[in-house]
Amino acid sequence: MSDMNVNLMLAQMRAMSAAAGAPSPVRESTSGSEFGTLLKQSIDSVNNLQQSAGKMTTAFETGAANVSIADVMVSSQKANVSFQATLQVRNKLVDAYQAVMNMPM
Repeated sequence: MSDMNVNLMLAQMRAMSAAAGAPSPVRESTSGSEFGTLLKQSIDSVNNLQQSAGKMTTAFETGAANVSIADVMVSSQKANVSFQATLQVRNKLVDAYQAVMNMPM
């Protein structure tokens, strides 16, 4: 997996995140953080969005007056888009790992 493909994928994730109005799951780090830290932050962000969507759904189902169906649907879609983007990154990482492992020595 080339560096250009990774940068392109990160740019696409940021664009999708901005379009959904969610905080960016992958942030540029000026302190030189390792990939594992960035991956953990991304997964934590997806988890937070999913938990928030679940809480909003529960609040709507129990009849909370301050939660509308539109808010629930938008929150659920944000969580879904974020999860799908993370899933695609995982798929690319697995493909890259398999390509490296299949290289002749």
